[in-house]
Amino acid sequence: MPRLFISAGEASGDLHASHLIAELRKLDSAVEVTFLGGDLMARAAGTEPLIHYRDMAFMGFSEVLRNIHRLGRNLATARRAITARRPDAVILVDYPGFNLRLARHAAAIGIPVFYYIPPKVWAWKEYRVKQLKKYSKAIFCLLPFEPEFYGRHGFDAAIYAGNPSLEEVDRRLSTLPTRDQFIADHNLTGRPILALVPGSRIGEIRNNLPVMTAVAARHPDLQAVVAGAPGIDIALYRRYTTLPIVDNATFDLMAHSVAALVTSGTASLEAALIGTPQVVLYRANGSRLSYNLFKRILKIDHVSLPNLIAGHEIVPEMLLHHCNPDDVDAALTPLLNPASPALRAQLDGYRQMRERLGTGSMAATAAAAILNSLS
Repeated sequence: MPRLFISAGEASGDLHASHLIAELRKLDSAVEVTFLGGDLMARAAGTEPLIHYRDMAFMGFSEVLRNIHRLGRNLATARRAITARRPDAVILVDYPGFNLRLARHAAAIGIPVFYYIPPKVWAWKEYRVKQLKKYSKAIFCLLPFEPEFYGRHGFDAAIYAGNPSLEEVDRRLSTLPTRDQFIADHNLTGRPILALVPGSRIGEIRNNLPVMTAVAARHPDLQAVVAGAPGIDIALYRRYTTLPIVDNATFDLMAHSVAALVTSGTASLEAALIGTPQVVLYRANGSRLSYNLFKRILKIDHVSLPNLIAGHEIVPEMLLHHCNPDDVDAALTPLLNPASPALRAQLDGYRQMRERLGTGSMAATAAAAILNSLS
């Protein structure tokens, strides 16, 4: 009976790891899982988490600093569990500041480590490649260019296993409510919809939603609707906008919109896979100095997932001081014209991106590889 320890420290990791657990149990129903994660993993594993990600998901320097003692206790608890239970393998999902420490501990006591969705070391903190190479038996990547990146660092055990967003998007498109039903469910009008997707973190909403709202005001023919993220109080959005808010239905909103303004992240990839024209925004403090520092630190030419996957710009990226109503609107307006070359180029780019992602199931591929390596 394979015994596995899985660590996922935030909501996205909980989702991806739950699919992996389901695939592992399809292949071997006797798989026993101890994990750090959330409710989705608990449902798939049939047991509660050792630590819930709600007590782990701290973002940003100040928030991490305020919770440093709790993070230390979480790490100690996880290390003790690995030592005591001696699992056949440790599987880590992103969350590098915490998980790389677990990787070091597991490797030191002879337990093989698999990294399922590694941190984006190709973008920044490239020095972490050495740690991944030293501690990981294999890495399962969700972006097709990542194995080549690791290969340049002399690490050949990085595998592109498919992208889970592609599977999830296609599944959800097959069960999408009709536009009329969506409008009725959320008390919207029949006007064309402009989706405003300001992110899932308080800082992202604070920085990006005012810009999105200002741009929306320039298009009175459209019905601008804000995507409310799970766990975020509606009162936070009301500090920055009076526009209608659709709570916890971002996917359906983007699918029924003629265009979207999206804070850089997974939502930008989902919009591209759905086929919704979009402009990507990321303001932070919005200064030109921050922009120049940002460009120096990053090791990549683009930040949005559609552009990274395609290998060239298919989605306009309005970052930091470029994230202002004038620049964002200048990028959005051509995408609202069905005959514009900008729109045709973006939709062609979406098709190219889909082809690069392929059709494989990431969770199924990784599950089979992990269990085969343990047999």
